[in-house]
Amino acid sequence: MSMNIFGRSDGLEALRLRVRRFVDDEAIPQEDPALAHDLDRLDAVARALREKAKSAGIYAPQLPKALGGLELSWRDRAVVLEELGRSFLGPLAANCAPPDQPNMINLIQLGSPAQKARYLMPLVQGDIRSCFAMTEPAPGAGSDPSMLQTFASRRGGKWVLNGRKWFISGATNAAFAIVLAQTDEGATLFVVDADQLGYRVVRNVPSMDGFQIGGHGEIELRDCELGDEAVLGEVGRGFAYAQARLEPARVSHCMRFIGRASRAMEIAEDYVRTRESFGQPLADLQQVQAMVADSHIDLHASRLMTWHVAALMDAGEPVKEESSMTKVFVSEAVCRVADRAAQMMGALGMSEDTPVSLILRELRPFRIYDGASEVHRASLARRILKSAPRSR
Repeated sequence: MSMNIFGRSDGLEALRLRVRRFVDDEAIPQEDPALAHDLDRLDAVARALREKAKSAGIYAPQLPKALGGLELSWRDRAVVLEELGRSFLGPLAANCAPPDQPNMINLIQLGSPAQKARYLMPLVQGDIRSCFAMTEPAPGAGSDPSMLQTFASRRGGKWVLNGRKWFISGATNAAFAIVLAQTDEGATLFVVDADQLGYRVVRNVPSMDGFQIGGHGEIELRDCELGDEAVLGEVGRGFAYAQARLEPARVSHCMRFIGRASRAMEIAEDYVRTRESFGQPLADLQQVQAMVADSHIDLHASRLMTWHVAALMDAGEPVKEESSMTKVFVSEAVCRVADRAAQMMGALGMSEDTPVSLILRELRPFRIYDGASEVHRASLARRILKSAPRSR
């Protein structure tokens, strides 16, 4: 594949190969199914891998060089994040996994000098972790952020936060949370230390997906007092800030999960080449061949859509519609690919003797995370129908 027809950097192929070697030699050997839901051990493994990623020169592809990152364009990043995404641990090792990756962007763009010193720099180094607390139990914010119930009121020169958040990825053992709360002036982002009085992680919510560092926590905010220095950005602009982080977060998810689905199909293809049934290799059966072909069609289309959004972002163009379409298509396509891979492998594909079943379980929630497919479709259709010319 020619790299430069898509406007990528001349040195990208060498970097891609270096990342692939790191994933194959360092990250994949650490993938133990027992690690998938062992949050303390996962933290320890990720910390050790981050030091190796720094030494390998593949650390923080999304960050500016001034912060120790590779400062890759979005087009270059698409290739690197796909390679890292082949392993559950690759993005964690390179410190480009959610929720820390978009939280770093929020802090770079909105943080005060004091906030950057206190939160951004330790996050960049991988010394601490963070979470982003927006989703709430019913009747609070979920797919509809305007239903936000967590409220920050002014009291005696302080902000006092009260509310409940859940399914907050990375919450367990996070050093701080970026919390979206309603105020009289409008929704606002607050940076809240995990040891702040009134902030409590109630539990880790058990979930079908694994290798989520920090799990998916439920958080209680009860009379949590904060000063003005805890406000991230401007008061009342929280919804705009949350939306601005979602578009790059979605496309980054797509990049990583294309890599994960590709690996599932690679494992399945190796299996059907050698496994015989009814007197011939499974690879000779047309139904298996159709699943392989359909999967590569899905992966190719997913890459092209993702690369298009990456090119638009590099050009500074808005990607609201394109990122939404891409997220819907890719989230469903990679799930189809992993499902076919598991089907091709039969009972082995259902087991944890290979990573395929874990990949399938990890990819299924992507159709809900970062906006459910149904919500994206509804909003896309409204925009399309509103802008369409009237028939004559």
